[in-house]
Amino acid sequence: MDFGRNLVLKENWTFLVASRQGAVNGGERGLYSRDTRYLSRYRWRTDRLSQLLLLHYERPDRAHLHFAVMHDAAQVLALQHDLSVGALTLAERVRVTNDSLSPQSLTLTLEFATDFADLFEARGWHETPVTALHVEAQGANSVRLSHEASDGLRQAVTLRFTPAPSQLDIDRATFELELLPGASTELKVQAVIDDPLEEPQPAVTYDEWRSAFRPSDASPARRAVLSQAVDDLRALLLFTDQGPLPAAGIPWFVTAFGRDALLTATMLLPHHPQLARGTLRYFAARQGKAHDEATAEAPGKVLHEVRQGELARTGVIPFGRYYGTVDATPLFVNLLHATYLAEGDLELLRELEPNLRAAMRWIEHDADLDGDGFLEFHGAREGEGLAVQSWKDSHDALSHADGRLASGAIAVSEVQGYAYAAYVAAAAVYRALGEPDTAAVHEERAERLRRRFHEAFWLPERNTYALALDHDKSPLEVLASDAGQLLWTGIVPEEAAPALAATLMSPALFSGWGIRTLGTDEIRYNPLSYHNGSVWPHDTALIAAGLHRYGFEAEAETVRAALFDLAASQEDLRPPELVAGYPRTSAPPVPYPVACRPQAWSAAGLVYLHGLW
Repeated sequence: MDFGRNLVLKENWTFLVASRQGAVNGGERGLYSRDTRYLSRYRWRTDRLSQLLLLHYERPDRAHLHFAVMHDAAQVLALQHDLSVGALTLAERVRVTNDSLSPQSLTLTLEFATDFADLFEARGWHETPVTALHVEAQGANSVRLSHEASDGLRQAVTLRFTPAPSQLDIDRATFELELLPGASTELKVQAVIDDPLEEPQPAVTYDEWRSAFRPSDASPARRAVLSQAVDDLRALLLFTDQGPLPAAGIPWFVTAFGRDALLTATMLLPHHPQLARGTLRYFAARQGKAHDEATAEAPGKVLHEVRQGELARTGVIPFGRYYGTVDATPLFVNLLHATYLAEGDLELLRELEPNLRAAMRWIEHDADLDGDGFLEFHGAREGEGLAVQSWKDSHDALSHADGRLASGAIAVSEVQGYAYAAYVAAAAVYRALGEPDTAAVHEERAERLRRRFHEAFWLPERNTYALALDHDKSPLEVLASDAGQLLWTGIVPEEAAPALAATLMSPALFSGWGIRTLGTDEIRYNPLSYHNGSVWPHDTALIAAGLHRYGFEAEAETVRAALFDLAASQEDLRPPELVAGYPRTSAPPVPYPVACRPQAWSAAGLVYLHGLW
């Protein structure tokens, strides 16, 4: 499914995926909340043969559509649809106007249905156990669809119509309209989700959110891109007991993802420190307590993903609370320190110090599978979780120069940078807490990792760092974007930085739109792959920040400008999750067909870079 050709609206955990005509008419489309599909069909039918969609305007939580019934090049009937998604609701207002000089009759029918499918079933990956569906009319203007899931959870959606339809059935509502010349009428539909998992939490309004972003120094074109990014980031917020945190992306990642949320909160810290606090507390409350091979949980480990659908709740898939990530834990430590630097909140450090201590213990012990000082992961078996547990988590993302895939315990380069930064951060936190001896231990570990990393990963013949070390410690000697993120973490020695910066800006890696995930000369390079040659805006943003950190201002500005150009080239001004890695031309970048948009860390990367220099 090409998400760019869909209408996607969201508020909190609830989101709608519809056609650009506003129809839920099969496939993966639907009204979802907390990984359950509450409407699998929602589409209007009329007795008029031809309608033209003349206007499609959308914001992150609402859309306006204008359809026209034409005759002899003039509009006879105007049908204006206003849709909006709220927490646990879908609302639609349909205004019908007769613009002709004669009376008009029109039959409008809304077809609706539900399957209460788990999101993973809706996407064709698994099957949800079949349960009985109950449908009941509630008077002349309401229908309730409900079921009891296999784990006993009762879920429902109620559709309410104003005015009452001319005819109401269990799967459709029919309105017979008679309109005099110049007359208008309005129909209203509201779908209300009944989800026991939902617990109302205070929300941040769009105006409150926007007030923290004032890009007055930007050009008009850049302001337009930033304005869209800011609104998208507000739409992506999830409101929890611990405070707000960002969902990873719309539509299929409307949930908490460790690395995505932590990096997004880090990039937005100068504007919204409450997002960092909410994100830290959310993951602290779910930090690993015990060893569990099925979910990759370990004491102190920060989780990768939370899913709440039936398949996750019943253990059919391991993602209810899934910990299969090697990088979320050091990123948690780094965000904690960055939040303290931004706010000077010692109480937050004291509150989360037990979580920090547990995280550092995991980094030092469980994450170092063979005791060589590097963080490694050993991926899950096929069908039991993620085989690759760094940010490039495709099964084929980690390869040698001859195309062989890495296997076993793998130490990925940028993860070592995150770990180095975590040691530095932990040392600073413990000094702030008055524990200089503990701080000194972490400082020593940081310096040792920095030194050993360069010795083991640097490839002098290629002027870059190895993508990873394989299980036998052989380096993956390919050009990849991962080395660029190392500049952001500060682990790169000053003397190696110029050569690395030149490699990153070479035609093999810099496409003109951003830094490719894999160089063009590598065997597995494919410009339209997920992680083997595509361009990811968040990855490129971190690399630009790293170039700036090391003083490569011209290169950093070139990359930053490319990212803003990428966003400006899109019809909706959104940087997608990723684009193809073809060299830049006068045309927009080739889209990746199933890229999420908006994506939290893509949008946050623009805000981050705009304010960085």
